[in-house]
Amino acid sequence: MEEQIPPARRRRGIYLLPNLFTTAALFAGFYAITAAFNGHFEVAAVAIFVAMILDGLDGRVARLTNTQSAFGAEYDSMADMISFGAAPALVAYIWSLTLLGKIGWVAAFVHAAGAALRLARFNTQISTADKRYFQGLPSPSAAAILAGFIWFSETYGLSGESMRYVSLGLALMTGLLMVSNFRYYSFKDVDLRGRVPFVWAILVMLVFAFIFTNPPLMLFVIFTTYAISGPVLTLLWLRKMRSERRT
Repeated sequence: MEEQIPPARRRRGIYLLPNLFTTAALFAGFYAITAAFNGHFEVAAVAIFVAMILDGLDGRVARLTNTQSAFGAEYDSMADMISFGAAPALVAYIWSLTLLGKIGWVAAFVHAAGAALRLARFNTQISTADKRYFQGLPSPSAAAILAGFIWFSETYGLSGESMRYVSLGLALMTGLLMVSNFRYYSFKDVDLRGRVPFVWAILVMLVFAFIFTNPPLMLFVIFTTYAISGPVLTLLWLRKMRSERRT
């Protein structure tokens, strides 16, 4: 009689490469919190920007290597909650919002809760949403506004005490914009692998040179401008829809 061969078992596990980038982003966010507890606020702000870079790489690495998975998507959301929800809120609270008492921790909670709600809504609408636009301010951009402001203030000797009300307004603004219905351009339809005119290479070089002239100020201005672009873009879109209905 022929010996029966048992059916091959499916190998269970996770893809290592993209999850390494996600873990590194999670570590950067956690390190930002510990740096803030030790009074190193500039280092904490830089760590949040490092988490942003790593967060942008993990998805692209997964797509390039064809290693997307449901586990990776869920893990990425958990890491984003720490790096762009809890970390900026806690860093801002320790730096200046703690001086405002209950109002301060409420503002920090608004940012953290806004990030959680934003990520939950993104995960539930990922299959139906328009890929060209985000609904609500993306959590990395919201975190960059707080981190950029703290980095800029620390660089120019502005204390958290003197900037506490500005920090309060930014924390509330970023939290509310993340759960808003404003449309933000996602840049996902930009083909990075296609051919582009040579002038685009020059423009990219100028943008990098512009940022490196004063990184804390330029990053804060860029992401604040992006946050403002959502309401402007939405108003223009609504105006266009109304004009089309009339005609």
